[in-house]
Amino acid sequence: MQPPDWAVDEAQRRIVLLLNHILMQEAEATSRLARQNGRVVLMQWRSFALKLTATPAGLLDRATAQAKPDLILAVSEESPWALVQGALRGDKPPVRIAGDVQLAAEVNWLVDHVRWDIEEDLARVMGDAPAHTLGQAARSMAESLRQFLGNAVAPGQAKAPT
Repeated sequence: MQPPDWAVDEAQRRIVLLLNHILMQEAEATSRLARQNGRVVLMQWRSFALKLTATPAGLLDRATAQAKPDLILAVSEESPWALVQGALRGDKPPVRIAGDVQLAAEVNWLVDHVRWDIEEDLARVMGDAPAHTLGQAARSMAESLRQFLGNAVAPGQAKAPT
């Protein structure tokens, strides 16, 4: 089952906005992306695909459908369950990489060094103390979820005897 085209289009626009918001908080990230101006990265997972291009300002924009990708990043894990479990453990998903080596190195640097400080963004809206409290609650819930998923069994897997 595929979502309607308008929903995919809108989701991709929102993803680009969020990525640019995160990138703008790290000068080195925008500097590295600016050097890749015009280069196209195709990200794929199952039937979902997103083509991004680097802009002269060191940000991202959606590439045209006809744009030939310089780099293809395809998530090879098919199971959403396994991806969520890995993300909660802090693991990178398994990715097949094809294309330009230098662009791949820059993307890898971005993945390794750029982080979203959501607590700082919340503090701008609601103040430091409430944002910190909300951040602590979210971290506590995430840790509880990690522990639960660490003890849970993925569908189709047998639990080892204890």
